[in-house]
Amino acid sequence: MTAATLAALALAPASTLAQPQPAAPGNWFPSRYGADDQIGAMNLLTPEKVLEAARLVTRGQVYRLGVPVGRDTPAFPPRNAAVTVMMPDQFEGAVVPGANGPSENRMSYADDMFTGWLGVGSQIDSFAHLGIDNVFYNGNHARDFIRTTGVTKLGVEGIPPMVTRGVLVDMARARNKPMLDEGEVITADDLRNAMREQGVTVRQGDVVLIHTGWVELLERDPARFGKGEPGIDNGAAEFLASLNVVAVGADTWGVEAVPFRNPNRVWEGHQTLLAKNGIHILEVMDTRALARDRATEFLFVLGQPLLKGAVQAIINPIAIR
Repeated sequence: MTAATLAALALAPASTLAQPQPAAPGNWFPSRYGADDQIGAMNLLTPEKVLEAARLVTRGQVYRLGVPVGRDTPAFPPRNAAVTVMMPDQFEGAVVPGANGPSENRMSYADDMFTGWLGVGSQIDSFAHLGIDNVFYNGNHARDFIRTTGVTKLGVEGIPPMVTRGVLVDMARARNKPMLDEGEVITADDLRNAMREQGVTVRQGDVVLIHTGWVELLERDPARFGKGEPGIDNGAAEFLASLNVVAVGADTWGVEAVPFRNPNRVWEGHQTLLAKNGIHILEVMDTRALARDRATEFLFVLGQPLLKGAVQAIINPIAIR
């Protein structure tokens, strides 16, 4: 959904907006976690699940899964991000003033400002990010909670800390090549076969990361990185949802295969995961080191920025073994 669409939804009178459609086959709302639920599958992260995941740490090995974000980071159009650094009140080398003239200890400092979109680089999608015919997770209609000043429900500030077991499915290794191609589809059977061959077992409450090798293009060929990507189809999204995971991520910018097999059906996997099942999506995960070490299970830790009313957030989760 574009920023222009969001603005129109926020400003238009209710009488001009489309009414909610009946639930799709399968009745995907209200949520199985309750009609008022806003955290979806994160309800599965019990203290017992956290302790189970913590027991996976036996080596003290830490993996950074986020990527650096800057002005040249490729992103879904028209997104961009920029950091601007300033030295306030210090024109032409002046020091910060004290009560009477320059500070005696000659204090200097730099400050910075971020301008840009929050869906750039490594990111988490909240349930407010994508829906079906203006209906989002748990039957929340866009007109009721999406405002230009921020969403009033389902925002990133409401996502609990994500401390759980993570697993890696290496699809590049499964297909015996360093990197999958743009538009190359990963089906449910592909995931099942790769998991079996690599000894990966997915349990309730896990985070599943998919390695395709695509993140290698982020610096080497950013233009190609942003034009397309390998990824799952909707059947694979449905399969992952059936495993009761809390998040699905990949080393690509959208997790799903682009170009779409059917250009008239777009981002169905997002609809299945976010809207229908309350499962977060993690994009541009740097899974290279995990794949290189064949680390198929690990402790996954994420505490996203608590940006009130945001639908996405730039993140840097970590994996620990």
